[in-house]
Amino acid sequence: MAATSKSTVLLKAVKKITIQFCPFESNVRSTREFLALVGSAKARSTNMNCEVISVVKHDKSEPVIDITYVYIDIKKVIRTSQSLTASESL
Repeated sequence: MAATSKSTVLLKAVKKITIQFCPFESNVRSTREFLALVGSAKARSTNMNCEVISVVKHDKSEPVIDITYVYIDIKKVIRTSQSLTASESL
């Protein structure tokens, strides 16, 4: 999805990223950091057509990152991100 080189995030192969989390849970820090990285102006400038959607819930659900790729046969990768750091998610 993204390549990192000293905090540079490339979103060229990504069509859409949906990030779902409950902000009141203690396990969402890495998910929020991931959202900040992919939502930054520098990252967004690598692919202006990439949609970054954040869904904030209040149902104590696990954080989920849903990625839709442009050119890969597997269109979506859904995984919980509660035990990953932001750099591991990238």
